[in-house]
Amino acid sequence: MINALESSSTRPYLIRALYEWCTDNGFTPYVAVQVDDTVQVPREYVKNGEIVLNISFDATSSLKLGNDFIEFKARFAGSAREISVPVGRVIAIYARENGQGMAFPAPAPSVPADHLGGDAPAAAPSPQGPARMPLRDASRGTEGDAGKVMHLVTGEDGDETVVDAGALADPVDEPPRPPASGGARPSLKRVK
Repeated sequence: MINALESSSTRPYLIRALYEWCTDNGFTPYVAVQVDDTVQVPREYVKNGEIVLNISFDATSSLKLGNDFIEFKARFAGSAREISVPVGRVIAIYARENGQGMAFPAPAPSVPADHLGGDAPAAAPSPQGPARMPLRDASRGTEGDAGKVMHLVTGEDGDETVVDAGALADPVDEPPRPPASGGARPSLKRVK
């Protein structure tokens, strides 16, 4: 018997199910994809590291929704392109007309090809200061701390310290705050 850790991902099955639901109900299925070197899409349409693709029957040919890749041919500005998206890079599938669908956890950032070797040096600190990784933990602290953003800061000697984001000098890197409780339902932004 296979346990949960050894089983295959549910993501490709959910993508196929929502694609079928969209087409059965006359909706246009869109997929939002986080782009990296493993994603084969027209780079001129990528914005903020993401692209939204129309995967409807009318917009694609030779569509294959596999367990590992979504592959199809589509036209972009009249030019035919072959598209290949690893299923793990899909961050959402939804209906264009009403926004109903499903969002998936964002994939982990990919490591650049030049850092894959065994002797590759550790990530160098940025010229703006030590490396920071956003960290949210709503399970600890008081009720007021639930939405607090913390950063993991790696010092020059390799020590790691958690620092309150408000104490950092550069607020531009801070991710947007979630809406206050009781607000509107989360929704996907349509990109045309």
